Amino acid sequence: MDQSHILVEKRGHLLLIGFNRPEKLNAFTPELIHELAAAYTQLAKDPELRCGVVWAQGKDFTAGLDMPAIAKYLPKSLIKPLVPRGMIDPWGVSTPQCPKPIVTAVQGRCFTLGIELMLSGQVSVAAESAKFTQYEVSRGLFPFGGGTVRWPQSVGLNNAYRYILTGDWFDAHEAYRLGVVQQVVPDGQELQTAIEIAQKIAAQAPLGVQAILKSTRLAQAEGSRTALSRIKWQILRLFLSKDAKRGVEAFKNRTTAKFEGN
Repeated sequence: MDQSHILVEKRGHLLLIGFNRPEKLNAFTPELIHELAAAYTQLAKDPELRCGVVWAQGKDFTAGLDMPAIAKYLPKSLIKPLVPRGMIDPWGVSTPQCPKPIVTAVQGRCFTLGIELMLSGQVSVAAESAKFTQYEVSRGLFPFGGGTVRWPQSVGLNNAYRYILTGDWFDAHEAYRLGVVQQVVPDGQELQTAIEIAQKIAAQAPLGVQAILKSTRLAQAEGSRTALSRIKWQILRLFLSKDAKRGVEAFKNRTTAKFEGN
């Protein structure tokens, strides 16, 4: 039986999604992309799951695309796309993004599609020794995993140009300064820190968390005026939810609300 390229573990309300190809620097093959899409789809559809944690086995997060494997697959891609039909594209290019938040733990080298995967999530934690590069332009390509959209959204257009036009390396502290990552921790602590952040997110009201993602994504896609015009309807639906009542009761009683996602 072939070894899985993606490790999937349910841990309470979290889904841990781990790259499991360390001998090849966790480079993305068609099989790994298929399994990653299946994991994101599981996270989206399972009502018990509230947040995902993406991490990687080995010393490096990912070397990006495994070009020989991808090149061999491309002639078949019209019939059998890299992201199978009916599944969620982890990069949110061919389908809408996962409706539930993703926290990413990064160590070692993180190339190209790895950065774009981080930027398609919500929170990223990097080990101090992590190194990054978006080098497609050095290979005759350009960032095609959503990077041309999400780099400017995350760090501003000119900061984005600084790295996506040059392919230069940058370290974890520069990634933090830019806003590519939200926390830098000592080496070896990135996964546990990401899990702790994900657990805090999962303890909040799931409908509220998903409404935040929906509203912010609408603002990015269609502009702030469109997003603002929908807020009154979104908040009305949440006010009528059982979780909103649980939140009010917890506030009155000075206790911590236990949300159920309804």
